[in-house]
Amino acid sequence: MTLADNLAAYSEWRSELSQRLARFSGWLVENELTDAQTDRRISLLLDKLREDRLHVAFVAEFSRGKSELINAIFFADYGNRILPSTAGRTTMCPTELMFDASKPASIELLPIASRESNTSISEYKRFPDEWSVVPLDTASAGAMQEALRQVSEVIRVDRKVAERLGFSIVDGDTAVFRISQDGSVEIPRWRHALINFPHPLLQQGLVILDTPGLNAIGTEPELTLSLLPNAHAVLFILAADTGVTQSDLTVWREHIGTPGGRKKGRIVVLNKIDSLWDELKSQQEIDAEISRQVETCAWTLDLPENQIFPVSAQKALLAKINDDQPLLERSRVSELERALTDELIPAKQEIVRDNTESEFADCYQRTRSLLDSRLLGLREQLVELTELRGKNKGVVEYMMGKVRHEKEEFESGLQRYYAVRSVFSQLTNKLFAHLGVDPLRLLTNHTRETMVAATFSKTLSTAMAHFFEAARDNLRRSRGEVAEITTMMEVIYKKFAVEHGLKLGTPIAFSLRRYEKEIDRLDQWCNTHINTMFQLLTHEKSQLTQRFFEEVAVQVRKTFEHANRDAESWLKAIMAPMEIQIREHQIQLKRRLESIKRIHQATDTLEERIEELVHVENGLVSQKQALTEIGTGVGDVLRRAVSIEEVRSAA
Repeated sequence: MTLADNLAAYSEWRSELSQRLARFSGWLVENELTDAQTDRRISLLLDKLREDRLHVAFVAEFSRGKSELINAIFFADYGNRILPSTAGRTTMCPTELMFDASKPASIELLPIASRESNTSISEYKRFPDEWSVVPLDTASAGAMQEALRQVSEVIRVDRKVAERLGFSIVDGDTAVFRISQDGSVEIPRWRHALINFPHPLLQQGLVILDTPGLNAIGTEPELTLSLLPNAHAVLFILAADTGVTQSDLTVWREHIGTPGGRKKGRIVVLNKIDSLWDELKSQQEIDAEISRQVETCAWTLDLPENQIFPVSAQKALLAKINDDQPLLERSRVSELERALTDELIPAKQEIVRDNTESEFADCYQRTRSLLDSRLLGLREQLVELTELRGKNKGVVEYMMGKVRHEKEEFESGLQRYYAVRSVFSQLTNKLFAHLGVDPLRLLTNHTRETMVAATFSKTLSTAMAHFFEAARDNLRRSRGEVAEITTMMEVIYKKFAVEHGLKLGTPIAFSLRRYEKEIDRLDQWCNTHINTMFQLLTHEKSQLTQRFFEEVAVQVRKTFEHANRDAESWLKAIMAPMEIQIREHQIQLKRRLESIKRIHQATDTLEERIEELVHVENGLVSQKQALTEIGTGVGDVLRRAVSIEEVRSAA
């Protein structure tokens, strides 16, 4: 039961869920039950499932066997190493391995000089012309290895250039980037690499992030601000022969095991246990030595011992390629894979399930309410027409007057609806006055002006703190306006349900809590990496100001942009049921009035009209049954846990 098996099972589950939702969407169109908002929401759900990715990040200082571990866990079936893995530094820049069917197999490399532009990697991903592209020949393992070696390329530059590009250049044997006799420094040639090739695991949505240690993490804030926090699993790799070094501890404390940070999916790997395999020692003595090293690492990192997994990545890769089961067991990699599977797949499935379930349930309930409303209106027509059997013209006229009065009453009640629309519009404007991007832009400009004009470190620190406090205040006010809109819509839903029999249910909920938590996380990062006494005293004001806006403020802007998009979708979703039900009710009243008019004008059509309505009623009942079956089918898939056995039996 490998991670690959579990990932295949998860992919199959996601695919089946997509098929069920697509069937629901097609059924709505076929039965003329869809509307623009429902169609958009289902399309977004399908897009999310189609673009769903499982992100696993590997973090370690160099020479910890990180690339070899990736090869052993994910790519052993390829029969060779995919990522270069030799003595010394091999991964020189952050590398993402993924598959995008819209692109050919290739390596996209972003030149290191791009750091001078102060533009983030995510921004550069929108401009393909800025990247160097190397084609990948996936039919040849040798050609792939040769192409992938380019990720490890270095260049020599002047010390000032290296420091301008963000590298910490220090003297001494412990320095990662050292000055040579001619004054030049060897640095990575590339800033970021995107490897796109059709490996089965990557085709199923796996994305692997390979990071090149502390120096790169420190110079690429996007790693710690976005890529690592959003990874579904982070594997932190140590070496059994060195234990936890000072640089390992720095990476752990500052970027992975931070207090209040995410705990799920954070796994520590003690690699290279084969360095402790000594033929002069018994297996019991070797196991005891490995256990002591695990205990020491657990104490240093302040973790329980069961969160640290001793493995030999090199021996695991060799064992898988040669189908050597005893060596595979001795490498202990299966225990790590099992833990990774237990952490990764269920957690990811839960996220997808929660996101899909609430959206589908609302679309399903809205459609059911629409059918209920149509069926209710139709049955009211049938009762009215059945009561007209054998009645004289005066009774028909009375019935026609009654329906006309109902129609006039409803149209009079629509004034309340238009008033609600007006208040709703005012509250929406108030919401975006705080949540919108424009208020944040004003705050950002004001903060920049304050920091540029600052003459004391305290002013800089206060300005950064005020920026976050104002951002939080905007979210707090927005939360109050969301609550006010929700309360108003609850009241109006109930009024229209009681007065006109509309089936509106409960307004869909919306929360800004996730965005508030993200602002808290960014504030904490800023207070750890920029707004500290050490940074304020050792760096120029212009450097700190630039870092704050290029690294932190841009992430705050992205958070508000996401909140804006979600709020806009929610506002449309909360108003749509009323609009649909009101339109449907108007149509039903019009049809009732027209039916009675037709009977009034030609009484011999009464039985024909009743028969026609009975036929329509049967069609609506069939639609409700079909909808129930669709809802049950989607619900069954959502509730089902990923099952490897099902995938195997289906195959």
